[in-house]
Amino acid sequence: MTQVTQLPLYALDKIQYLPGGEEISHKEYLKLHAELLKQDTWIIDGFGCMQSAWERFAAADTLIYIDLPLVWHFLWVTKRLFKGIFINPEGWSELSPILKGSINSYRVLWLCHKKLSPAYRKFVNDAASSKHVYHLTSIKTVKTFLVDTDAFY
Repeated sequence: MTQVTQLPLYALDKIQYLPGGEEISHKEYLKLHAELLKQDTWIIDGFGCMQSAWERFAAADTLIYIDLPLVWHFLWVTKRLFKGIFINPEGWSELSPILKGSINSYRVLWLCHKKLSPAYRKFVNDAASSKHVYHLTSIKTVKTFLVDTDAFY
């Protein structure tokens, strides 16, 4: 998508974690995240933490929400885990431990499903009048969005 939009992409995992997987301090992460939001243009991929997520959602002019059954997200994390045995996953800090990161991803998925997703669905619905919102609710719409992003702009 960054090729289509020409916007810079920031992967939060590369900001939150140093090479080798050590996490930076929460205070430092929030400072770096706030600096990203001050920029005129950005695409931010990842979760980060609840505080930074809601700050980002409020600041964004466009929201892309991949809202699929939880099983799909678990399958994607599992696929990344197996691929990560051979190559560093895209968007991850160098030499980050794939097993530890995957276990954390599974935990975050469940927490997001239980706590964030219901509130975010409401936010996305309410924000549709003031932001560009792409609420992708099927594998077909995700694939179409990724393959033919021009159709959405």
